[in-house]
Amino acid sequence: MLPTLVLVGRPNVGKSTLFNRLTRSRDALVADQPGLTRDRHYGRGRVGERPFLVVDTGGLEPVAREGILFEMAKQTRQAVDEADIVLFLVDARQGCTPQDKIIAEQLRKTGRPVLLLVNKAEGMQRTAATNEFFELGLGEPLPISSAHGDNVNEMVELALEDFPGQAEGAEEKSDHPKIAIVGRPNVGKSTLVNAILGEERVIAFDQPGTTRDSIYIDFERAGRQYTIIDTAGVRRRGKVDETVEKFSIIKTLQAVENANVVVLVVDGRDQITEQDAHIADFVLEAGRALVLAVNKWDGLDDYQRETVKRDIERKLHFLSFAKLHFISALRGNGIPGLLKSVNEAYAAAMAKLPTPQLTRVLIAAVEKQQPPRSQFRPKLRYAHQGGSNPPLIVIHGSALDKIPDSYRRYLERTFCEAFSLQGAPLRVEFKAGKNPFEGRKRPLTESEKRTAHRARIRGRRLYG
Repeated sequence: MLPTLVLVGRPNVGKSTLFNRLTRSRDALVADQPGLTRDRHYGRGRVGERPFLVVDTGGLEPVAREGILFEMAKQTRQAVDEADIVLFLVDARQGCTPQDKIIAEQLRKTGRPVLLLVNKAEGMQRTAATNEFFELGLGEPLPISSAHGDNVNEMVELALEDFPGQAEGAEEKSDHPKIAIVGRPNVGKSTLVNAILGEERVIAFDQPGTTRDSIYIDFERAGRQYTIIDTAGVRRRGKVDETVEKFSIIKTLQAVENANVVVLVVDGRDQITEQDAHIADFVLEAGRALVLAVNKWDGLDDYQRETVKRDIERKLHFLSFAKLHFISALRGNGIPGLLKSVNEAYAAAMAKLPTPQLTRVLIAAVEKQQPPRSQFRPKLRYAHQGGSNPPLIVIHGSALDKIPDSYRRYLERTFCEAFSLQGAPLRVEFKAGKNPFEGRKRPLTESEKRTAHRARIRGRRLYG
């Protein structure tokens, strides 16, 4: 399970800037104005080979007793309870403030591991930036720059040094599929779990928020073992009020990371919402195989069904690799086909692809459509598999940094079609060969030295 890093500190110390750098996104609003972030922001970060979950919080203003600052501080304290490690940001330009001291005291009482980060330290000597923050009693401060990336990689290594390493694309050893059922609240996730299991195993009730934690259930179907994960509904952050429900969001994101296949459930009676797309995007970023299930299909007329289909095609077009099923979890309609697609998606995610066949498919794809030429024509020489869950194809050649994303997508589609992979987001990675003579100068032989000497003499005679 991925470790969770929670960013805390006073308003406007650079938490959202650091969040965007760790997640390689612009998901968190950033401006030179305190209090811009008011609710929690969850994302998936990766530095080098180390993936993790990161949570951005509003400023922790300990002196506030009411109003928006009080609510922001309350949410931040709740986020600390989810943390595997707390990243406490202070401002090198403003120095150690009374609020920083109060926050440090509160963090010590939680018992959570804390890493003290002195932000905005670019251009400052290490001792000048950190000396006065030793009095907070949280160990040696680390100077960083969220805006410029100074020492950010070192910070992540320090934060994760007590957690076992897990390379990107590595999965837990398991001989059976783990299926996470995710979606917004009240779309029928628990009802679907019961329909798959064939019994009332989890509470299903017509009220959002019935499921509060991720529930792992082992079962057997047609002689094959499975683990199904019923998760809490992920709703829009502004609608999340209860403390218990806030804790459940991180559990859902961790369940996605821990799964082999994700079943995204949407409500056929509602339009496809922005939150549906956000959940799908997180699953895609995690690289998990996916099956899309439109629930409550039995209650729709023909016009509503056509509207839903157009809505999915328009708003979830980036999930074209996933199988689409129209089901009724309450009546059990469409469940066998859904489970069949789960098996196919799992097989695609864990597929072993031989290097000779991959290379033949690559050569055929290049012959059919050459990559665009810039200064030099990229040369794609051979391909091999670099990982599973999701399948990763590594292509070797030269001038590969010039290949556009459109050609990468063409190759991904070609590999999926050639190996009949359905349901897993296959990825292609380019690795350019290194020139073995780059940076090396071969000494001249005696014959070459004499030839060069004669050429210099002729040049002086001709040109003086």
